[in-house]
Amino acid sequence: MISIKSLEELFLIKRSSHLVSKMLGMIALEIFPGRDTLYLDKLAEEFIRDHGAIPAFIGLYDFPNTLCISTNEQVVHGIPSHKPLYEGDIVSIDCGAIINGYYGDVAYTFKVGDVDTSTKRLLEATKSSLYIGISSCKKGNYIGDIGNKIQNYIEKKGYGIVRELVGHGIGKKIHEEPLVPNYGCKGQGEELVEGMALAIEPMVNQGSNRVKFHKDGLTVSTIDKQLSAHFEHNIALINERTVLLSTYQYIYDSLGIKSKEEEPFIF
Repeated sequence: MISIKSLEELFLIKRSSHLVSKMLGMIALEIFPGRDTLYLDKLAEEFIRDHGAIPAFIGLYDFPNTLCISTNEQVVHGIPSHKPLYEGDIVSIDCGAIINGYYGDVAYTFKVGDVDTSTKRLLEATKSSLYIGISSCKKGNYIGDIGNKIQNYIEKKGYGIVRELVGHGIGKKIHEEPLVPNYGCKGQGEELVEGMALAIEPMVNQGSNRVKFHKDGLTVSTIDKQLSAHFEHNIALINERTVLLSTYQYIYDSLGIKSKEEEPFIF
């Protein structure tokens, strides 16, 4: 059953989402060649707890850490380790936090040092597809409209859109109804209505859309070992507008990036 939120509840989700966003801004300065991902995980847990929140991923589906850290061909749910990052890697960092019983869930794929042109194009296309999906989150549209726009954009770029993993509703649970696939048909699925809160998160592969589930029961990677990128925002429908509950602005401030991509969706 889909949970329709009050304005007060949406502000609580925004608070949790912004805390995760702030944490990602802090982590952005710690991502460089030689840094091991377990250290990043430790920093993230300390940051979240120091701000009076609970890391949402620890123990979720038996996940052992605060951050899902997925490098290169890993799509999602990578487990932090002492293995260092290398120049030219990309690393998706996905994190959740709970404040006052409400969840935030945000992801961003970072470059490690300098990356090649084809990798930059993958990251740019994946992030662009996120905002294309968000732009389709309009009252009176349908869940299928979101995935249809993302899929068409990504496949025209020659990339594979992952089908086994999807976005979702968010609120008092991190994964609520409805499921939000990154592919689909216009006019299909649940109708979008005022008060919905959703996590939109395209996962895009440089090659095939097929993925492999690892024996650890958590990590997912591309079947052909080509790169994968992942970006995630939390959004809501408020006063007939689509608004962001999360932000990448803290990341951009840390990295010196200028962007106006969020302006149409500022809450």
